[in-house]
Order: sequence, then structure tokens, then C-alpha cells
Amino acid sequence: MCGIWAIFGSDEDVAKQCGCALSIAHRGPDAFRIENINHFRNCCFAFHRLAIVDDIHGMQPMRVRSMPHIWMAYNGEIYNYKKVQKEYGFEYQTECDGEAIIHLYNRFGIEQAAAMLDGVFAFCLLDTDARKVFIGRDTYGVRPAFRLLKDDGFLAVCSEAKGLMGLAHGNEDHEVEIEPFPPGYYEEYDVAMSGKVTLAEQRQFHSFEQVPKWSNIVDNVHPEGEDVYANIRLLLTEAVKKRLMTHRHIGCMLSGGLDSSLIAGLVVKLARDAGVKYPIQTFAIGMEGSPDVIAARKVAKHIGSEHHEVSFSAEEGIAAVEEVIRYLESYDITTIRASVGMYLISRYISKETDSVVIFSGEGADEVAQGYIYFHKAPTPEDGDDESRRLLKDLYMYDVLRADRTTSAHGLELRVPFLDHYFTSYYLSIPAEMRSPKEGSEKYLIRKAFDKTGLIPSEILWRPKEAFSDGVSSVKKSWYESLQEFIEQQVTDSMMEDAPKQFPLNTPQIKEAYYYRQVFERLYPAQAKWIPYYWMPKWSKTNDPSARTLKHYKDSDVQEKDDQITE
Repeated sequence: MCGIWAIFGSDEDVAKQCGCALSIAHRGPDAFRIENINHFRNCCFAFHRLAIVDDIHGMQPMRVRSMPHIWMAYNGEIYNYKKVQKEYGFEYQTECDGEAIIHLYNRFGIEQAAAMLDGVFAFCLLDTDARKVFIGRDTYGVRPAFRLLKDDGFLAVCSEAKGLMGLAHGNEDHEVEIEPFPPGYYEEYDVAMSGKVTLAEQRQFHSFEQVPKWSNIVDNVHPEGEDVYANIRLLLTEAVKKRLMTHRHIGCMLSGGLDSSLIAGLVVKLARDAGVKYPIQTFAIGMEGSPDVIAARKVAKHIGSEHHEVSFSAEEGIAAVEEVIRYLESYDITTIRASVGMYLISRYISKETDSVVIFSGEGADEVAQGYIYFHKAPTPEDGDDESRRLLKDLYMYDVLRADRTTSAHGLELRVPFLDHYFTSYYLSIPAEMRSPKEGSEKYLIRKAFDKTGLIPSEILWRPKEAFSDGVSSVKKSWYESLQEFIEQQVTDSMMEDAPKQFPLNTPQIKEAYYYRQVFERLYPAQAKWIPYYWMPKWSKTNDPSARTLKHYKDSDVQEKDDQITE
């Protein structure tokens, strides 16, 4: 987890612009560098580093002695960097995984280079010989990137939008348009000696529905339909195994739900197999009486992790909301609700422990139809369509939440459920098999790990609980506490004026209005960063909480959760 920032063709003094780069300092607490580009006017890279591998030689912008014309800043992890080195005979000059991008680009060009990367990344690469700038982002947008491009050829790139908000350019007095860079794409720009750029090409190099070009696991996967459960176990295990690559200590978010419990169980087992000497730490957060904390405690005992529990009050959560919105750069209701707990526990991890690389279960609900509303899908095909829609937009919602709440405290998040090969295989399974079955969402994944002993059976078959609700007391949820506070902040007359005040994504409930007010104060005129409020499909509700859905309230579902507390 690092922070990248770059500008090309600024009309203003670069020294004055560089102050904007400091707004993402939280992403890289270990080192900071600003560097101008030789012979190119008003072009500059800035980099905030969180040192995960090669503490000595991994600083950026990265340049290698044999290719001095290539400059690169990137945020991410390339898991197959040793594989491509061996396959193509690359001579690395550092132990940094990102160096693979430079060598692949130099050998094959940007499109094939991006398609060959097994990992998560956002990069900005400058080739001064070819006078080209390239920007690229991983398939799911696990690592963030924003871009500002003006008609006169001024280009700015940053890991977070806040690093572009204060940029001065020319004599314009209107708001500039800052956009999220699309996942799975690269852009190519021609660069003039003045530093001004011209967009030459934008192209998609990979879709989550495609088997990735780099895969070497395919030979081990059983033929279609022969043993789906074995394939799921194999691919998820491999996804976790490759992500153990780090020189820093590993920890796991553990809510006590299926997704985080499976990942934590695999991390502890594989770390032990790999000879990791320190105990893997797991982290749970909740309010008093939280079902998540109780369930997580049971999982931690079963897998043998060093477990930490963090308790927070409604008052502490409410006090954090504005700061959470500042880091998130979003006003989406469910994103903010779920982010408060994750933000608070990330703060604890950063201050009180030595864990830096943090695993979590993000992505499973989108890939495997894990949200409770999937029980209401009219047909398996409808469920499949909704799953793919969620995956396409994931970078604006759950992936955004996971990145911002952890990077706010200098942590790096890893998400094995969004491994490219795992997801492309899972989506190739017939839609009927991927639908909820026997009252359980994510049935295939549960069944794949049934009777393996990896995690307790009652956790494996525990019904879905939304993160923001699972941290709550059963008697009074986190979102109810929020609404009581917001009722005092937003009046009925303010809601009546909402369509005029906020014509795009007009708030329908007071909580949404409150978040939007805070967002607009921090990021004026940038409401387009999210296209819609995340809401459960096939349900008539203005509130995204799972607790509003009928299936969530069924007695048989609650009974299963009650068994965990006994």
C-alpha cells in the first residue's frame, strides 16, 4: 500500500503543486520522495512508501540502470514477478516486485505487460525516449487511481482524489473534473517536450470474466463438472498462498463470518506450513453484545491465532464519521456504515500491533452471490447478472471501503477472493450451481470446505450478516444508533429541499442527506464519483441494511446465529 502522484504539463510552478501530494501521506508512512523529470518541463513524480518488500532499494519513482529512460511509480503487489523473471531471463536490480512492470513493458509493450501481471496495481510509467506516459489499473481496481486531464494537455494522476483537489492550473475558476481510473484498462499518452500530453489510446487489457494470461494453475484444475469443490479449495488456497509475499508481519480481519474466517484459517495454516516464526494475529471489532465478536473469538481459538478484540461505543463511531468520509471520498450509505468499524480497528492495528499486511474476505459476496437479497433472485441467470454487475462496480463500493479504511492508517490490505483465476473459474460454473441453496448463500464455497476442519462447522454455515450490522448489538444496531444521531442533524425541511440541493443521487433518507452534506463540504461538485447508492436488488427499500430484509428476520436464520453464542 503506497501513494503515487504525478503531474505532466503544469502551467504553474511545480514546486507549488507538490503540496497536494502531501494529502495522501497516510498511504506511505515509511518514506517520501518528489522528483522532477530530466529535460521535461513541469513534470513531476511524488511517492509515499509503505515498505513491504526490499526496504533498501524499493524507493520510487523506480528506475533501473539498464533502462534509464523509463520512470515508474506504482502502488500494488505483483505476485508473479519471480515467475516472469525466470521465464524471460530478466535481470532485476532490486528485490521489489514492481520492477517486473518495467521489464515486461520494455520487452513486450504496455498492453501485454499489463495483461501478464498477476496482482493488484495502479501505475504511472513514463518512457522519455518514446515520449509516452502510460497509466494502468488492476482488473477489480483493488488499488485506487484517479486522473485529471484538461483539454490543454495537463495531466495529473493520484492514488486518491484528494491529492488532485487543490491543483492550480491556468486562470480557470471552475471545478476541474477528477475521475476514477477504470479498472482493467490502460491509457497511453503522447508527451510533448513542454510536458503537455495528448491521449493516444485507452484499451481494456483484462476483464474479470476472462482467464488471465499469466495462469500456471490451469493444469491442476479438474475438468469442468468433475470436482467443482476440489477446484474451489485449490484456487482459493493458492490465492492466499501467493499473497503471503511480504517482509512485514501479517494479520487478518476476522468478523466471524464465512469469508473472513475461511481466509484467516487458510492464512494461519499456510503461514505455519511456510515456517513463519511469529503468530498470525486476528482482529475483531464490535459494540457490546456484537455477534461478530463472539463468532470471531470461536474461530480464533479453533485456528490458533493471536486474537485481538476491539470494542467501540455508538458515540465513538459517530465521532469518526466525518473523518471516515474524508478518507473514503464517498457518500454512499452502506459504504460509510461499514467503514466506521473497519476504520477504527485499522487504527488499533496500526497503533497497538506490528501487523502491517492485513488479509480480509472482501469480494466473496459479489463473486459468490453472498448478499441476503440473492435469495430473492427470480432465476439463477438473474442472480448471475447481478453478481457480474456488482463485480464490475466493486471498485466504487466495497473495494474502495477496504482500501481507504486500512490505508488511512498505513496498512496494506490483501483480498484473496478477488484473485483473477479464482473469480474467472468460479464465474464459469453454471449459474444454477452458484445460486443460494438449502437456505444458504455462498453454498458452493461452504460445501467446498465442509468437513475439512479448517474452521468450525457452525461458522462455516453461519448465515450472512452485513459487516455494519454484525458489529452491532443484537438489541440495537449500529445503523439505528446513527439514525438517532442524524435525526437531530437533518430536518424535514432540509429533506424537502434535497432534490434542489442535490439533483444527482438525491438523498431519500436523512442519513444519506447528512453524509452528502459532509461529502460536499470536503469534495465540492464531485458527486459523480459514485453513480448510485448501493441498495439490495429485488427489494423495495431506501435503506441498504440487511436487517430490513425479510430473509434476515426469519426464525431459522436467527436460530443458527444464536447457536454460536451458546
